[in-house]
Amino acid sequence: MSKILILPGDGIGVEIVAQALKVIDSLNANHSMDMSLINGLIGGSAYDETGSPLPNETIKIAKECDSILLGAVGGSKWETLERDLRPERGLLGIRSELELFSNLRPAILYPQLASASSLKNEIVSGLDLMIVRELVGGIYFGQPRGVENRWRALWN
Repeated sequence: MSKILILPGDGIGVEIVAQALKVIDSLNANHSMDMSLINGLIGGSAYDETGSPLPNETIKIAKECDSILLGAVGGSKWETLERDLRPERGLLGIRSELELFSNLRPAILYPQLASASSLKNEIVSGLDLMIVRELVGGIYFGQPRGVENRWRALWN
């Protein structure tokens, strides 16, 4: 049996994960996939319920599961929170706790949408690639050094 942690997140993440769960339910029912689903909290919804964007319980469960289905986190409702309590900190925290290296982002252009691209059809036609996005350094885990408005100093 495969254990999957379900972390719907916030906003559209909840809607997208709900549709993905329909696929998982169908696979379990029609193809004997035997996937066990465990629900957890992350992001703004986790903050609302527990006061933390990444509750310790979520980390504990994540380490016991085989995979995680994660929706989007964040939204305007939580923009005024202190930096350490914002929904995005839950996402960064789980990546750090699980020592994840990268995420995979497929990029496919369906023929019906080729004319909607700002690029010429002959350039984008047949686009089908996988982007591997590194998650362990740079802006993801950098410490803020402050905000500085350099233009203001030039005009004063």
